Amino acid sequence: MLRIYNGHVYDPANNLQGEVRDVLIDGDSIVSAAGIPKEQLDAMESIDATGCAVMPGGVDIHSHVAGAKVNNGRILCPEEHRSHVMASTSKTRAGCGLCVPTTFRTGYLYSQMGYTTVFEAAVPPLEARHAHEELMDLPLLDKGCYTVMGNNYLVMKVLSDSDPVRRKERLQELVSWLLKASRGYAVKVVNPGGVEDWKWNMGAADLDTPTPPFGVTPRQIISALAEAVDELKLPHAMHLHCNHLGEPGNLETTLETMRTLEGRRTHYTHLQFHSYGKTKKGGFTSGAIKMAEYFNQHPEFTCDVGQIIFGSTLTMTSDAPMEFRLYQMCKGKWASGDIEMESGSGIVPITYNPKVLVNAIQWAIGLELLLLITNPWQVFLTTDHPNAGPFTAYPEIIKLLMDADYRRSWMEKLHPKVRQATCLFELCREYTLEEIAIITRSGPAKALGLARKGHIGADADADIAIYRLSDDKSAMFSRPEYVIKGGVVVARNGEIVQSVNGRTLCVDPDCGDGLPEDLADTFDGYYTVKLANYMVENEYLERPEVIPCG
Repeated sequence: MLRIYNGHVYDPANNLQGEVRDVLIDGDSIVSAAGIPKEQLDAMESIDATGCAVMPGGVDIHSHVAGAKVNNGRILCPEEHRSHVMASTSKTRAGCGLCVPTTFRTGYLYSQMGYTTVFEAAVPPLEARHAHEELMDLPLLDKGCYTVMGNNYLVMKVLSDSDPVRRKERLQELVSWLLKASRGYAVKVVNPGGVEDWKWNMGAADLDTPTPPFGVTPRQIISALAEAVDELKLPHAMHLHCNHLGEPGNLETTLETMRTLEGRRTHYTHLQFHSYGKTKKGGFTSGAIKMAEYFNQHPEFTCDVGQIIFGSTLTMTSDAPMEFRLYQMCKGKWASGDIEMESGSGIVPITYNPKVLVNAIQWAIGLELLLLITNPWQVFLTTDHPNAGPFTAYPEIIKLLMDADYRRSWMEKLHPKVRQATCLFELCREYTLEEIAIITRSGPAKALGLARKGHIGADADADIAIYRLSDDKSAMFSRPEYVIKGGVVVARNGEIVQSVNGRTLCVDPDCGDGLPEDLADTFDGYYTVKLANYMVENEYLERPEVIPCG
């Protein structure tokens, strides 16, 4: 057994707000210290956490770390490989890259910040085998992926059925089968209907725009998929990337989407990119106040922010039309991927500049959402890695949230008109360590339905990060004193000291063990792979763990 003592424990799920107490680890689980004699505790292998905050391991609910588009991003930007290089050690393998790091380096960088779980945010079923091969190579992390369904041909074919009872039953079976085929964890919807519209050379999709060839609308797609997720009792809500990402005025589309889904648990991803108002001349302004006011009234919803980080990065998403518009504006490199019957993706390098008004407004909106949404259990820290910036910037964002003076010091670095378009510099709220623990650990774990993660209670996974308390919160969260994964000390003073394998987290809903005959005929008629080669086998998963539904 391993004893952590004298640390200030921040475990919001168990109402611990910095109390000094022991944490005991037996194997790969947390155990209770109640009833164990002091002399026995004193004889255990131990870590003295005096002057430290003890927290559950970090949980990243939305990141792009594996799969075809991530690998294409590595190919598109070889300059990343030259500028960020790490040599091999006796415990680690060599790696390179920052915005799209190599697989092993990704695991090391997350672990060095105290993160122990990450979810790849968008995987079309056809590309799932590739994604899982890369996820297997992520050391030190438990991981899973979300299965993209919002522009899937078979989904829209089922939704075109005129019989509502049969349509509902068949969609549940199809959703379940797609999750099993891809070994996914949750249903992901990206620009519902919009990607398929783009393939048919149509304009941007509003919620009631009929999507060819079946004429179903984005509103029908999201409503039906959200219902199927609830009926299947999946542990995580529908993970929704709304229409019109990045466009001025998209706030109204996002709010109308939320009104459509009121009463159904839904996770809205990278909400910063969907919270833009519009000036009379068509420019950008912040819609964060209106968005937060609505969000605060709907506890059934959660979101992650997608906080902008100034500097160069790489945008990559299954929202192919958005990426094409971005390419037209940037006029640089661009890669596009048409995922046959399921989706489309794009990759565009970009640089966010604090002196560019639009970028400054985007930066402010993300922080506004984090500060204006009152319940930290509803809003989680992400950069939509790498779209808004690399995940390695999390410590810097934490400092911005915890230090109002530091936030204000950025004023001189931003475009001078940013004050007119945002309210950020009027906000005085400062996050507490407890709230940081919620938005980076406990909240994402709860939203994902991971009962053994995000807390340090009995029977929890022994995933723990120990941070030296400091006034400089960026330094504090950049370099933990200790990181423990599955009961093993894997990092000390920010250095990897042991590499262990994580697990692949997936679901196995009750229905949908096979594809119905008519859909199988459609599959055989249009897909370039055989149905027998479509399913992801257990051999492609790292120590698979099925999280129960219900």
